[in-house]
Amino acid sequence: MVSVLVVDDQPLVRAGLAALLHAAPGLDVVGEAADGEQAIACSAAAHPDVILMDVRMPGLDGIAATRRILSGAAEQPPRILILTTFDLDEYLYDALAAGAAGFLLKEAEPARLLSAIHTVAAGDLLFAPVLTRRLIETYVRHRTPLGRSGALRTRLGLLTDRECEILRLVGTGVANGEIAQRLAITEGTVKTHLSRVMTKLDLRSRAQAVVLAYETGLVVPGAVETL
Repeated sequence: MVSVLVVDDQPLVRAGLAALLHAAPGLDVVGEAADGEQAIACSAAAHPDVILMDVRMPGLDGIAATRRILSGAAEQPPRILILTTFDLDEYLYDALAAGAAGFLLKEAEPARLLSAIHTVAAGDLLFAPVLTRRLIETYVRHRTPLGRSGALRTRLGLLTDRECEILRLVGTGVANGEIAQRLAITEGTVKTHLSRVMTKLDLRSRAQAVVLAYETGLVVPGAVETL
């Protein structure tokens, strides 16, 4: 059973989402919140597996709430799925850097929403690899490349060769199962290496690992994965 917290400032939207999830097998709505501050309080009290987070809300917005929830979370933080009406809103890049697990347009079909919740609950990013790359490449082009010759780049020295290889593949949007096939190792081994990468680089989500791979130059925007 996947527990879900619904966050949206519009009562009708929030109620509609909650009703949809209540009726879906395998999902349990453990709370509703109308803004970022309520989301933080509800998350701390209910410990949801997944949070559906609106972006634009009065007071504390969804981006700031995402950052605070993940930075203050225990060993098992919630997976945050951003809901928005803008597929390439600038705010989405900030959410990605804050550790959001994925993004979904509010106009998506109900089945797509339910599938997205299960996807992020399982530990994966929501996007297909091509969309992941498009979002991250746009993000990187609009940000200062902090890591290409600076402190972020030196952090890669903490990783083994295999860990760097896995981080590079994660950065191109490749899923764990395909990484395992390409490297002739088990998916469990991939997860172990990735967990060590996250620990060494102080990352809270796979999304942040993707961003770091681009910001350090480990993955080059526009490059085609040939493995």
